[in-house]
Amino acid sequence: MAAAVALGAAARGTTAPNPNVGCLVIAPDGAILGRGATRPGGRPHAEAVALAEAGERAQGASLVTTLEPCNHRSHRGPTCTDLILQSGVAHVVAAIEDPDRRTSGEGLHRLRGAGISVESGIGAAEARESMAGWLTRMALGRPRVTLKLALSIDGKIALPSGESKWITGEDARAHVHLERAHTDMILVGRGTLLADRPRLDVRLPGLEERSPRRALLSRGEPVEGWEMLASPEDVFRLHDVNDLLVEGGSATATAFLAADLVDRILLYRAPIIIGEGRQSVGYIGLDAIGDAHGRWEPRDGRRLGIDRLEVYERVRQPGPASLDFARD
Repeated sequence: MAAAVALGAAARGTTAPNPNVGCLVIAPDGAILGRGATRPGGRPHAEAVALAEAGERAQGASLVTTLEPCNHRSHRGPTCTDLILQSGVAHVVAAIEDPDRRTSGEGLHRLRGAGISVESGIGAAEARESMAGWLTRMALGRPRVTLKLALSIDGKIALPSGESKWITGEDARAHVHLERAHTDMILVGRGTLLADRPRLDVRLPGLEERSPRRALLSRGEPVEGWEMLASPEDVFRLHDVNDLLVEGGSATATAFLAADLVDRILLYRAPIIIGEGRQSVGYIGLDAIGDAHGRWEPRDGRRLGIDRLEVYERVRQPGPASLDFARD
């Protein structure tokens, strides 16, 4: 399952509106017969890719997938449940059930009814993490929103003049580019656009084609080459975005936090002190310290060269899946 999760995770940022699933077809002796990840644009599904590679060798083999095989009809291709039944696979392992009510549990039920041995729940936490963007969209009707902040030790994002290049070092900047490569869309505010003219592309060797779509948070005139969001709440109309990365600046970060639309924070902290300078975030509607507690959970922390990365996730209660944002 770990290998299937890795395949799916590598496809994150390319498969919307579908999930980035990973799949393996494995022979009884442990040999890998087929590997698959959801292809760009969401089709073919990972199971279809892995089964096509395995071909007739799939007879009697095991299929390991990070998400329950789909069981609802689509004009874009056959259901994965049908493909598995036709392949002769004898055993299926799925990390998590599909939250789409059109399939939820029915794909695995149908496979069991056909005499196929089925297991689920193995590697569930890792699979959920790898598909967090799509699962957020299914549960909340919008993409998973990640806020990226590059700060000094004393929490500043720029000098009073607005100069901010470069607060962090090369290793931290490379990590940001890797995050961009696994993002469907990246967003900044008009102030950042005018001050920095950011390219917001991916400049890691071999991943240049993974540059995400660019969005601008602004009520002003449209800008060529940018998709416009008038307010943070416009993320609810992004039906073909699983992961949205918000990069700047302070006003944009404040707007998304005040609207409680940030699910994950990537905080890159540089070992410098700026003193008087621009704050990373303004007033977000909290009037008591007690109201700030319990909202964020630290999930990761590591050194990136001279800098340090801290990852936090918003604590939320799970919600029901939305058919409007199901996979195709």
